Amino acid sequence: MHIEPGLVDGTKLLLSYATATAALAYTAKLAWGMVKHSGAAALLLRSVIASVLVFVFFEVFPHHPVGISEVHLILGTTLLLIFGAAPAAIGLATGLLVQSVFFAPQDLPQYGMNVTTLLVPLFATVVLARRVIPENMAYVDLSYAQTFKLSVAYQGGIVLWVGFWAIYGHGVGAENLTSIGSFGAAYMTVVLLEPLIDLGVLAMAKSWRRLQGSAVLERRVYQAA
Repeated sequence: MHIEPGLVDGTKLLLSYATATAALAYTAKLAWGMVKHSGAAALLLRSVIASVLVFVFFEVFPHHPVGISEVHLILGTTLLLIFGAAPAAIGLATGLLVQSVFFAPQDLPQYGMNVTTLLVPLFATVVLARRVIPENMAYVDLSYAQTFKLSVAYQGGIVLWVGFWAIYGHGVGAENLTSIGSFGAAYMTVVLLEPLIDLGVLAMAKSWRRLQGSAVLERRVYQAA
């Protein structure tokens, strides 16, 4: 979902800096809460793993330019379920930054937009997860329907934010709206695949019970709330 260079430029970029600052500040709040609950070591370990995975998702996994942006397999809900909200958010922000600095410096002016587009839907998915997943259910017991709802929320949020940035930058002309539609249609195909990946990863976790209680995985993977 890398925003194409030039889609938003000039003083309009100031809004992206503001939204990114707010998203990163909320990430810091989540991180502090995790430190108090699970310790700094767990936060650091999971954040490093998540950051490496996000870098792989962006730089190594197939990605294709469609319309106003690129279609990536981000696996945000997978990171959320396996590592928790704070490590997932830190991983998304850090992995994206490393990829931009070392492999796609032309994307750096768009970093504020890109990080906002990744993190705000993640935070919304955290809220939805509290409604979709019963407190007495461990994540390893989730169904496709439950993970599908989370994926729709996350990927749909990304599409909405990309559309917002496109309209904010270039208005509501026919060509721009067509590009937004092409991107949205292509990106939402990820919604069908991501829940299957989520369930596959959770199935592997379920077979590796020795990881239960370790600092590597979110506690809810194996335990009810």
